[in-house]
Formats: sequence, structure tokens, C-alpha cells
Amino acid sequence: MAVANAEVDVLIVGGGPVGLTARALLERWGVRVLLVEKHAELSPFPRSRLVNVRSMEIYRQLGLADRIAANAFAPEYARVRFRDTLHDRDFATAAMVGVNAPVPESPVIGVVTSQDRLEPTLLAAADAEVRFGVELVDLAEEAESVTALLADHRRGAETRVRARYVLAADGASSTVRPLLGIGTEGPGALGGFTTVVFDADLNRWCADQPAGIYFTPHGSFAPLYPEGGWAWFGATPEDTADADWPDVVSRALGPGADVRAEVLRVQHWVMNAFVAERFLRGRILLAGDAAHALPIIGGLGMNTGLADVHNLCWKLAGVLHGWAEPSLLRSYETERHPVALRTLRQAVANTQLMVQVLTRRRDQLQSGEPASAEFELPWSERFFAQLGLVLGVTYDSAAVLTGDGTPPPPPDGGTEYVPAAEPGHRMPHFWLTPDRSTLDVFGEWFTLLTPDPSRWAQHTDAHRPLRIEPLPTEHADLCGIHPHGALLIRPDGHIGARWHDRPSSDGTLHHALTAITRG
Repeated sequence: MAVANAEVDVLIVGGGPVGLTARALLERWGVRVLLVEKHAELSPFPRSRLVNVRSMEIYRQLGLADRIAANAFAPEYARVRFRDTLHDRDFATAAMVGVNAPVPESPVIGVVTSQDRLEPTLLAAADAEVRFGVELVDLAEEAESVTALLADHRRGAETRVRARYVLAADGASSTVRPLLGIGTEGPGALGGFTTVVFDADLNRWCADQPAGIYFTPHGSFAPLYPEGGWAWFGATPEDTADADWPDVVSRALGPGADVRAEVLRVQHWVMNAFVAERFLRGRILLAGDAAHALPIIGGLGMNTGLADVHNLCWKLAGVLHGWAEPSLLRSYETERHPVALRTLRQAVANTQLMVQVLTRRRDQLQSGEPASAEFELPWSERFFAQLGLVLGVTYDSAAVLTGDGTPPPPPDGGTEYVPAAEPGHRMPHFWLTPDRSTLDVFGEWFTLLTPDPSRWAQHTDAHRPLRIEPLPTEHADLCGIHPHGALLIRPDGHIGARWHDRPSSDGTLHHALTAITRG
């Protein structure tokens, strides 16, 4: 068949939440995008279950937070429960902090929702072309572009698309990463698991103690949607070809459950734990699970990928529109690779802690203690919140100017979050008006936040998108500046530069923007 050719600014490979979010972000910047997804449709499986508070901040910026929350569970489901069987009472429980109730550090709250509920909202959030059933099979990089060979499984045709950049968000089993010869570091595959989506009436055991997930020694159970539906996931049985999946679920429910599940779908998957050695090569960039595959405990995987593209898309837009140098893209790897390594360590630690819980419970029962005996979880609620990983990400790169005497960020801030209006940090949230947060002033532009907008307006830079926002004088101390100082905030909400006082010269702001966009 004839080969069709097309040209775009960015080719996105992979139609999961990370790729779809990148599509929406880039379209807001006026970038021509084509997204290809090898599967024939959006995934029908729940997969990721948590949209954390930082991701909801990103979706607030895109105008999607309310729609996502409307399809999600109520906040009381933002809890994990540990049981000997699903029909036993809890022997331990922990809240998902930042999801079960608002936290003062953010204008939004995270939500428990299944990925198959999230993705349709993301697909509808942009008009850029999406081709399902189209698989990338090869790449050839040239001086000014990348040519991708695509196999259209629906039409039985091959198409070549030329893109100025390729963003690979094609999952842990990425096609693009090995094509680039990029290796990985970390434990690797942790084991094979199976998800069984089923219908059954489990309300008698769960309605009065709702949770986003119930951990048991026989696998984990998760409610799928507010109106009903369940998923079980656990280690993949040896003989999957002849497995009686309703019986597998019934046995996992425990003796005496007397429930027969109506199985709807079954998926086998591998839990991975690795970070790619590189996040970019030439004009091709990795994001999401293609760049870092994280164990599922703690819900860090998808959310880390969403933060990847929030960091990357404004940089791509700047390069494509000519107000940023191509060298700025190097800061994507410089900033996000350490975050991925740190998050991988935490996700592996979370997994080990979950194993500890179930092992200690087994030992407790085998010792003859009654099932009602007190059980203490091996972490504090502040540890389990992990807000340091979610809100406390700090960047140290050439796209952050720390010439105000701010020390470089620590290599690992732990799981606690301490707001700081310092270069490299996410801009702290506080209310500018009763319904407008500091986080609401960001968008497809740089933001200069200052108590003295008239003075700084004399130093604007016509070459780059910039808005000046007044900062109430009473908030100046919170930002570490004097009444004539300013914060320069990047489009991803991270502080790029800070001036304690008035600009030292007419070129102060121009020079800062030039340095940041050079990376």
C-alpha cells in the first residue's frame, strides 16, 4: 500500500495518562502534536489508582481537576486497610494524606480513581490527532528532525512521520528505549502479577469501612468505581491457561466468603523497578514508565510521569517557538533523573514495608495471639504521607538561578515537606484572594510575582512569554523578599530566580530569562 507522510512538531508515542497529559500541555502551548498508541483503544484495566495532590495541581492548571474529581471516589476512600481476609475486620489501617482530606500546602486534594476513568477525560482535553492501533517500529534521527516508521495495524499500512522531537511515553516495555540503546539501573523485574476485574457484592464487608485498597495475604482488593466493580491483583498462578479465575478470586476472599465472582477481564503484568540511564538522546526523550518503572505501592509511578511531562513540555514549546535554546532540553534529564532515582528508592522501600506488615501479622497469629491483638504499622502517618516526594521536589540545574545566596537543594529531603520560596522549589501555595492560589497564576508563560509590579514592569522581556502578578505585601516575608523584590516562576510552577530587592539594572530580568531558557 502507498506510504503516507506527515510532519508534526512532536510525535508522542504512547496513549496512557502521561502521553495524553503531554498532548494536552503541548496543545496549550500551540505545538503541533500527533499521538500514536499501539493498542486499538484506551486501556480497559484500572492500572493506576491514585492521582496525587501534585498531579491534581497540574490538572487544575489544565482546567481538568473538577472533572477528574467528579468521576473519582469520595475522600473517605483514601485509605488503605489490612485484613487477614477481606471479610475480616481491619488489623491495621492508614490514611492517604493529601487525598483523604485537604492539606494546607495545596489548593487541591488528590483523588482515588481508576486509570480507565481518568484516560477518557484526558483524551477529551485536547484536539490534537490521536491514532489508535498504530505502533512505532523504527526511528531515524536527522540533523533537524526524527523520522518515525509507524505500522498501522487497522489499515495494514506503514507510514513515515517526520517530527522535530519524539516523546516516548510507551511504558516499561518501551519500544523506543532499546532502539536508542539506553539501558536501565535498578532491581528490574520484581515478579509477575495478575489483575482480575470482576463484579460481586462485597458491600457487607466494605461499605462501612471504605478504602482505596484492601491488602490481604491472599492478594489485594480494590473497588473500581463509585457505582461498583472490583479488582483483585496478586501473584500470577503457575497455570494461567487453565486457571478458573472466578475460583481464584473466591479462594482469595477467604474461607466462608461464599461469593462467586463474575469475572469480566484478566490482565497479566510484570512489576518492574528501574530507572533509565538516560532520559534523552538527541531529539528523542523518554517520560513516564519508559523512563522509570516503579513498584505500585504508594501510587508513585503514574504521578512521577505526569511531573516529567509538566517539567518537559514548556521547554519543548520554548525551543519549538524559538524563545528557548535547544540546550534547555538537557535540563529535563538533569532535573528529573535524580527525582526518579529518589522515588524508586522510596517505592522499593514501600514495597518492603508492605511485606513486613504481612509477615509480622503472620508471625503474630502463629504465636497464638488473638486476631484482635493490637498491631502497629512500621511507619508513622507523616512518613506515609510522602509529601516530600509529592510537593517537595527541588531542581538544581542551569535552568534555575541561585545567585541570591540560596544554598543548593539537599540530595534527598526525605518524605516530609517543608514549603520554601527558594529557587528550584515548587512555588508554595497560599491564597492571594479567597479563591485564587499562588499556583493559579502560572500557565503558558513565566510569572514574575512581586509586591512592586510597576517597578518591574519597566524591565519586561518582549522575547519570552511573561506576566507580572502583584504579590500582596503581607506575603513578601513568606517568599523571602523585600517590598521591592520578586520571584520569577517557570511555567511548571518551580521558582527559576529570586531577587530579595529591586532589580540591580535594566537588564536584570532579561538576563535571568535568557539564562534560564538557555539551560
